[in-house]
Amino acid sequence: MNDRAALDLLVAHGPLTRTRLGELTGLSKPTASQLLTRLEAAGLVRSTGSVTGRPGPSARLYEVDPGVAHVAALTVSPEGITALVADIAGTVVGEHHARVEEAEEGAAKSDGTAARVARAVDGALAAARLGREALHRTVIGTPGALDPRTGVLRYAPHLPGWQSRTLRGELTAALGTPVVIENDVNLAAVAEQHAGAAQGCGDYVLVWADEGVGAAVVLGGRLLRGATGGAGEIGYMPLPGAPLARGGDDATAGPDGGGGFQMLVASPAVVALARAHGIDARTAPEALARAAAEPGAGDDVYAELGRRLAVGLAAVVAVVDPELVVLSGAVCRAGGERLRAMVEAELTGLALPRPQLRLSTVADRPVLAGALQTALAAARETVFDTA
Repeated sequence: MNDRAALDLLVAHGPLTRTRLGELTGLSKPTASQLLTRLEAAGLVRSTGSVTGRPGPSARLYEVDPGVAHVAALTVSPEGITALVADIAGTVVGEHHARVEEAEEGAAKSDGTAARVARAVDGALAAARLGREALHRTVIGTPGALDPRTGVLRYAPHLPGWQSRTLRGELTAALGTPVVIENDVNLAAVAEQHAGAAQGCGDYVLVWADEGVGAAVVLGGRLLRGATGGAGEIGYMPLPGAPLARGGDDATAGPDGGGGFQMLVASPAVVALARAHGIDARTAPEALARAAAEPGAGDDVYAELGRRLAVGLAAVVAVVDPELVVLSGAVCRAGGERLRAMVEAELTGLALPRPQLRLSTVADRPVLAGALQTALAAARETVFDTA
């Protein structure tokens, strides 16, 4: 327990002296010294210089040896695969993005999804000058959710090749590490809890409005997944003003743009809303930027979008009663504080619970950030086990 506490502190704080480590753990100096000697012998900790500029003997600094293990974090979209490789301290040492066209051009006809993923990981490993033997864990963020009963990726029909029942096993064999396939919005929520707007909060909902719409529900500090992995698929949610989404009984069926909450607040809906008010734009962020600069019509765009988001949130809040709702995704980020305030004002009149409403503060690729944190947490459980 002392070893693990020390390792976690070294990861969180960076290099520490023996004295400072003892203060943070509450251990005596002799015990802290023995602990560091043990961790050095195990290859988990190394000396990284000395503290200078102080009176008396210089104190040695210790840090987790970053090269003791590495992890891979990936995101998948219809456009391609992005892979990061990071050391056990969390520093990204390699990155590679493979567009769909590139993956197809460089692949043999017999190559499947696992081979394309492996190629993306190999690109990131090459950038880091590492081989696959350096990897300990891999986490992949995708739209949709893996059904725990069947192993099939549901709610993501726009990702051909990802619905195989044996996909996770194929990925594990191809990469040589344990592989987790996780919903992208769930991973964004992990990132938000680790270093964003949900830090210190155990009951919150992250609502993601982008090309697709989804939510991650965290209760008692744990992600709510549901019986089929589909908890939080609020893009399907029937709401006034939107046609019903009818996915049928197909296990891989998902919103096809034909109904539900997604039809009201996803990026294409925002572009259409702006156009209806005389504001032409190609993307939701562009539409909201132009609306913000145009009084009258622009005000109407923000007011209507705020109302639509609030109606959907009211349904979620009424069921879950979270302490906090985090607004994320391209639509919410582009709308900013102005949109957040409008949603909050509308929500006050629609839902009896009054959760805090915050904008996401993880601006740089939150899904990748969540995948990286998930992979690091799993790897450290194994690598840092000195029992």
